[in-house]
Amino acid sequence: MRLAALPISLALLLPCIGNNAFAFDFNTVARRAKELADTSYSKPDTTLPKDIGNLSYEQYKDIRFKPEKSLWRSQKLPFELAFFHEGYAFDQPVKINEINGQSVREIRFDANDFEFGDNKVDLRKLRSLGFAGFRVHYPVNTPKYKDEVLSFLGASYFRGLGKDQSYGLSARGLAIDTGLSSGEEFPRFTEFWVERPTTSAKELTIYALLNSRRVTGAYRFVLKPGVDTAIDVKAQLYLRENVSKLGLAPLTSMYLHGDNQRSANEDFRPEVHDSDGLSVASGTGEWIWRPLVNPKRLLVTSYALSNPAGFGLMQRDRNFASYQDLDARFEKHPSAWIQPKGNWGNGRVELVQIPTPDETNDNIVAFWVPETPPKVGQPFNLEYTLLWQKDAEKRPPLSWVTQTRRGQGYQKKNDDNSVGLIVDFEGPVFKKLSDKVQPEGVVSVDDNGKLLDTKVIRNDATGGWRMILRVRRNEDNKPVELRGFLRGGSTTLSETWSYILPPN
Repeated sequence: MRLAALPISLALLLPCIGNNAFAFDFNTVARRAKELADTSYSKPDTTLPKDIGNLSYEQYKDIRFKPEKSLWRSQKLPFELAFFHEGYAFDQPVKINEINGQSVREIRFDANDFEFGDNKVDLRKLRSLGFAGFRVHYPVNTPKYKDEVLSFLGASYFRGLGKDQSYGLSARGLAIDTGLSSGEEFPRFTEFWVERPTTSAKELTIYALLNSRRVTGAYRFVLKPGVDTAIDVKAQLYLRENVSKLGLAPLTSMYLHGDNQRSANEDFRPEVHDSDGLSVASGTGEWIWRPLVNPKRLLVTSYALSNPAGFGLMQRDRNFASYQDLDARFEKHPSAWIQPKGNWGNGRVELVQIPTPDETNDNIVAFWVPETPPKVGQPFNLEYTLLWQKDAEKRPPLSWVTQTRRGQGYQKKNDDNSVGLIVDFEGPVFKKLSDKVQPEGVVSVDDNGKLLDTKVIRNDATGGWRMILRVRRNEDNKPVELRGFLRGGSTTLSETWSYILPPN
């Protein structure tokens, strides 16, 4: 059942009155968000016809939008829109509008625009449905084909792609109370407005209205596809009531096992993950790298910062041999980098890692939490650029961690119950390093661990350096926090490796 439309101003319904031309812009959506925040939240109806509501995931994937029905294809514009059908878990419609000059029109759902594969569906029962979301196509790999470069589907989730990339992690409009025992609230984009591009356009502007029980918001996304696809995001949020934890610019990914955590089950794939680490660029110039883990219980950590330069969930390992998966092609999954605009003030980058038994669950979330939360009823503004990267990822200027591996290797005994870790660094700083300089590892361990040994050796295979550690826990049921970097004399040579050894 389609959701009842909220009342909107006459100016939005009638784009042109007399000589006063109506111009749809971000402020139009912001006014909608403010009006929505001043009303009580109404829970959407999620009832679907049985033909669609009872589909499995595989059956839902069999429903495909007909490419020839793509918006703007007949006009031969550089961008095209295709649409997602409701069904499976996507049981709430979103309203999608086209802005064409000074006019705004709704793009109407038509079940005849879809192929249903082997699904037995009565199209007459689908007349009251709407779209579950949409995707944007633009040529980034070859001028002869319009690739899928952005999709919006489910709650406030969206995913982007650049050149030679395949879908992996997701971004979200907003995260609320992620990782709290009270439970997470999932705001959703309820309506979109997409500007019709010109015949020579290289950017596409999309507006969105967000709504949930405690928060409303207006968003503008300026999509710039390319080698690194960039999305400039502008948001204005309104709280209906206080929120315990507001996660801004959230990223959601998956980590099952990897170089620092071997698979608990027999798996021919050495690594299975959409991202292998969290990268944080502080406002002071320090770069921090935290390898991801699949913990046995919920693990929440954070980095307190003032005006961060950026953060992201990254897929640094681009070697197919590390994954051996011909279907998923994890080595092509993008890294996602958040680059703040303006003054973000004090806050923290929080990383939430959730146990998962398989790769079907997104168990990694990273976002910014402001120290001073927004006030109820007052506008809260945020701007940032989101980069979907592969071949030119954001990295520290000196050197960076390429892998973290856990294990003692060959030794006769391990009577001290210690844990061995090796950390490899690579980067341009080592090409300029004098042969007379021997890098040293500067390592610190929290109160639950004791550092037994540290040494740094040249990695002749990569041209980088390897830091080898041995640490012992004091209490097995508690985590151990470690930090380390390479130093040559008084000069810092690398980013900071920040690792958490989960409880046994």
